[in-house]
Amino acid sequence: MALHGWGSNAEDLASLAPYLNLPTYQFCFPNAPLPHPQAPEGYMWYDLNTQEGLPESRQLVLDWLQSLAEETQVPLERIILAGFSQGGAMALDIGARLPLAGLICLSGYLHPSITSLFNPQTPPVLLIHGQHDPVVPLSAAQTSEQALRQGGVSVQYQELPMAHEINSAALGFIQDFASSLTS
Repeated sequence: MALHGWGSNAEDLASLAPYLNLPTYQFCFPNAPLPHPQAPEGYMWYDLNTQEGLPESRQLVLDWLQSLAEETQVPLERIILAGFSQGGAMALDIGARLPLAGLICLSGYLHPSITSLFNPQTPPVLLIHGQHDPVVPLSAAQTSEQALRQGGVSVQYQELPMAHEINSAALGFIQDFASSLTS
């Protein structure tokens, strides 16, 4: 499952699935529950300024993952949760609470309130961030990496020469990470 960024929608990340070359994987791309105030076709997981909606969105994704596991008969331990930007923050937040196969945070950040939840049982994490990201500062990724490592989490960290985006190099790292979790 992959969670889109603030002001985007499910189609944004769904368009990348064919480029990942992961034929044995099923992909799910939900829309966030809250309409974005400035983007007519966009959604958000929570308000960036007030974090209003975060607890409800968190519970929605937790419930959805549980029902997905039941409906598909694919256990949580075989599900990878990914996210871009605000969706990446959501992926780390959710991943600190469920026994998933792995977490992927692309151009994202960490909700500071959850750092105490990380431990060696937290799923392995792939963090990818652009060195020239004008939206989410590179320091946010570096802080996330440090907090995850301090919690004993297995982290693969990649800084790439890109902005707030997902480029072909990032797709390669995602493919390798996902493949490593099933081998």
